[in-house]
Amino acid sequence: MLYGNILTLDGWRLGELSWQNGCITRLDGELCDPDANDHLRILPGFIDLHVHGGGGADTMEGGQALETLARTHARFGTTGLLATTMTAPDAEIRRVLDAIDTYMQAPPADAARVLGVHLEGPYINPGKLGAQPAHARPGMIGEIDELLRLAPIRLMTLAPELSGHLELIRHLTGRGVRVQLGHTLGSYEEGVAALEHGACGFTHLFNAMTGLHHRKPGMVGAALAHADYAELIPDLLHVHPGAIRAALRCIPHLYAVTDSTAAAGMPDGDYRLGEQTVTKCLGGVRLADGTLAGSTLTMDQALRNLVSIGLSLDEASRRLSRYPADFLGLTDRGRLVPGAFADVVVLDTDLNLQAVYVEGRRIEGDHHVTDAR
Repeated sequence: MLYGNILTLDGWRLGELSWQNGCITRLDGELCDPDANDHLRILPGFIDLHVHGGGGADTMEGGQALETLARTHARFGTTGLLATTMTAPDAEIRRVLDAIDTYMQAPPADAARVLGVHLEGPYINPGKLGAQPAHARPGMIGEIDELLRLAPIRLMTLAPELSGHLELIRHLTGRGVRVQLGHTLGSYEEGVAALEHGACGFTHLFNAMTGLHHRKPGMVGAALAHADYAELIPDLLHVHPGAIRAALRCIPHLYAVTDSTAAAGMPDGDYRLGEQTVTKCLGGVRLADGTLAGSTLTMDQALRNLVSIGLSLDEASRRLSRYPADFLGLTDRGRLVPGAFADVVVLDTDLNLQAVYVEGRRIEGDHHVTDAR
């Protein structure tokens, strides 16, 4: 049982949160203003739909690396995530998908839940790789159906302007896969057409896509004008706070991701990102030529960053928990309600982590809780 300021679907309540067998059983309390007391802030666990690595481990390694990254991100408040792949040769992608599926059959209890796969590439534009390796190519429906049999691909990033991709978007949507547009040189019109064919989001908004110009609105323009959902990296390095605020005014369910690499939770140095080596220094991760290559962001810092640019704590929380859960169609995560999993983040008044629970199990770390009962 936890006592404190609990963020519920209808606002803050000062009271008790209880769970049993991994699920919330009771939530009691009176509506309150959390700034009027010094009790803990109790939020839904964070859900990160774009995770390449953490704790020195990279998704593309498979096996033990998946456990390492899931444990690492749980220490920073992430209770559910999508293991995110890199553009790679077909055999490499198949190997990793098989490894992720195997891992998901018997996950460790003391780690963030891997909810599925975010396939980022190889179906992207070779002219907008960003930090992706040079294995980009158009996708074929038959080939992708084979990949869908290997692991639960929940989300796919692709460039809509590549040949056959509008038909591919419609097919993937029919198979229950969420499609985001990214790593693209597509025009505004191509972005709108993709949304009309079933695409429903944008990958790391503003980054690795055609920008906004008043006579050539580009993919960013399509997102700002038409998107209901889009992901964004709020490390305050990938996107200027002013651009974040503009996106918040335009996209109702803009949600945060880390796009984290193996360097997340680790000291400065060299790390793996797919087949490439990246360097962590000065708070970022870059290729040898200086290109930003994912991030070192963790979700607890993403929360603090959003609050620092003017979001209320409850709004910032929604963009780290409820909105990504809704995007995947999950009703039992991303919110504190009876019957949902007891995925819980506990913060002090300075928004420092005090405890993390995944399906009711306390994640070990440097956290301490004073309002537990």
